[in-house]
Amino acid sequence: MNNKTYEKLMKKCINLAKKGVGKVEPNPYVGAIIFDEEKQKIISCGYHKKYGQAHAEVNAINNSKEDLKGKTIVVNLEPCSHFGKTPPCADLIIKCGFKKVIVGMIDPNPVVKFNGIKKLKEAGIEVIENILEDECKKLNKVFIKNMTSKKPYIMLKSATTLDGKIATPKLKSKWITNELSRLKVQELRSSYQAIMTGSGTIINDNPNLNVRIKNKKNPIRIIFDPNNKIPVNPNKINVFKNDGTRIILINNAKIKTPDYTERIDFQDFNTLFLNLYQKGIISIMIEAGAGLNSALIKAKEVDEINQFIAPKIFGCGIDFVKNFDIENVDECVKLKDVNISYFNDDILLNAFIDK
Repeated sequence: MNNKTYEKLMKKCINLAKKGVGKVEPNPYVGAIIFDEEKQKIISCGYHKKYGQAHAEVNAINNSKEDLKGKTIVVNLEPCSHFGKTPPCADLIIKCGFKKVIVGMIDPNPVVKFNGIKKLKEAGIEVIENILEDECKKLNKVFIKNMTSKKPYIMLKSATTLDGKIATPKLKSKWITNELSRLKVQELRSSYQAIMTGSGTIINDNPNLNVRIKNKKNPIRIIFDPNNKIPVNPNKINVFKNDGTRIILINNAKIKTPDYTERIDFQDFNTLFLNLYQKGIISIMIEAGAGLNSALIKAKEVDEINQFIAPKIFGCGIDFVKNFDIENVDECVKLKDVNISYFNDDILLNAFIDK
């Protein structure tokens, strides 16, 4: 078998895995395909459907009506080797008599890392690794960050003019981008567990930070106010509405906040994000002004940027970032894996921070 066939099967695995988005977190997204290499046909498929329930490999095996001995199983993530909420998938693969396992990427979880593959190889199963590894890593970027850093995955979203402005000098920003771009922003919000903004945005824009898509859950609201600028009055500030959404206030004042609001003291960003991860926050979308945007990028806490760029020029106004004090080109913040999408006349630039 050549790798082209395995790559096609892995793409199917990735698409299967995506069906678990919004249902399996904080677990990774995993799909599995059982393939008969002799007959060149797919026997069965499965994916991880819900947190705490059967893994992708188990579902694919249970969905099969054929003898699995001597067959090949394709998975986008290394099969687990430990007892968690479910038994080890590697043990089940061995028990079923598979001849070959095709793996997209190594599991970054230290409990599993290389151990699943080691167990399979010791049982005499051929293992082919790193098929479409980059695509598999992008699929599980949140899980990888969680496992390797014990921090949430941070995505910064911004909407700017061609000259990088997020508002006019009088703080007017509605609407820089078009309706199609704004709908995409709602989709992005719905794909992140939490949304974070700063005190300036709260005071100037009074946003709701909700998701305006039917049947989509609002993200947890994280309000960054270390200098205690926000007057905490739930009747006037939209983000403090008690609508069932979890609210976390980063605020150093010993003020009385609404009973339904959690409060965290701010020391530094590293400590903050470690703390938030301990509180179960695995992914955060940043929608803020230049101050918080710049601070997070400088602190090297941002993993990914989604910047919507409208075909408009203000010539002056509020910048997307500020005060980087860069004198030489080689000191700049670099982006990698850049992708461009179009939303009518708007451009969406998606890229990862090169750390």
